[in-house]
Amino acid sequence: MAILEAQVQTDRPRRYLTQFCKHAAAMGGSRGHRFRAHSGTAVTRGEIRLDASRTDTTGTVTFDPWGRCDLEADDTALRIRIEADDQAALHRIRDIVDNDIRRFSRDELRLEWHPVDTKNPTRANETRP
Repeated sequence: MAILEAQVQTDRPRRYLTQFCKHAAAMGGSRGHRFRAHSGTAVTRGEIRLDASRTDTTGTVTFDPWGRCDLEADDTALRIRIEADDQAALHRIRDIVDNDIRRFSRDELRLEWHPVDTKNPTRANETRP
């Protein structure tokens, strides 16, 4: 399992969480908004299924069969965790999240991703905000 985490300080973390989850739901829904390539990554129709759920402070977007993205917002920060079975899928999800968050924030927010060491959980928890 490959894992990346990012945290960004912002005065609107819940807004970005909601916007990303709504956008993912629209991409995965039957309302006609189709999943399209992000950052030059070709995606074949039907290759991926998206499912999104959220509360006021948490969200989960499943990129089936690639992996998932979990989001958490508090008053000052948005935390994002991506999990995937392999590095290629992890990077595809990361690119999608990066591009969407940058677009939603009008290029104000930049995510700095950090790998999580799954072989040493104590160390991974120490680096987690």
